[in-house]
Amino acid sequence: MSEVQERTPETDEVAVTRDVTDFILQDILTGALPPGTWLKQVALERRYGCTRPEVRRALDRLLQKRLVEHVPNRGYHVFEPDGRRAREVSDIRVILETAVADTIVSRASAESIARLRALARHFDEMTLTGTVLELYEANLAFHRDLLALSGNQELVDLVTEIRQRTSSAPVSQWRTRARIEQSGREHHMMIDAIEERAPADFKRLVELHIRQP
Repeated sequence: MSEVQERTPETDEVAVTRDVTDFILQDILTGALPPGTWLKQVALERRYGCTRPEVRRALDRLLQKRLVEHVPNRGYHVFEPDGRRAREVSDIRVILETAVADTIVSRASAESIARLRALARHFDEMTLTGTVLELYEANLAFHRDLLALSGNQELVDLVTEIRQRTSSAPVSQWRTRARIEQSGREHHMMIDAIEERAPADFKRLVELHIRQP
C-alpha cells in the first residue's frame, strides 16, 4: 500500500476553500489516492491545508460511506474493492428491491411521485453544481424515498446497511460524466414506469440501475 504524497503549497491554498471530506473523496475517485493508500492524518493536514479535527471528521464520514477502512492500531486506508463482494451485494439488492416492485407501483400516489421527481431533479442539479459527496447523498435520498413506498421501513434500513458492505456502487462507478448522467436518466425512467403503472418495466429498470453495466 502506498502513502499519501504531499501536495504543493499552491494546491494547498485551493484546498482550504473546499470541504475536506469532498476533497479526499475527489482524490479517491480520480485515482490520486488509489485503493490501499494509507491516509496518515499529519500528511492529510499538509496536503489539504486543514486542521487535525477536520481530517478526523472527514475520515469518519468516509468510513461511514465505506470509502475508507480503519485498521486498529494502524490507521485509515482507501477502501480496496472486492469484486466478488460487490457482485454478491448487487445480487442481494436485486432480489430485495425487485421483490417489492409491485407494491411500490401500487402504493405510489400522485404526491409521492411528485416527491420522487423532485429528488430526481435534485440529483440532476447536483451533477452540475454539487460536490461529489452531495451527489452521493442526493442519490441515497432518492433511493431511500423510492424504497419507502414499499411501506417496509425495515427493508429500507436493511438495503441501506447492505449498500455499505462494499464501496457504494454509484461512487465507485461515477468516474465519467456519461455514467452520472445515465444514472440520472434511469431515475426518471423508473419514475415514469411507476406513474404508468407498469411494474414489469419498473422491475427491469431497477435491476439495470443496480447492476450499472
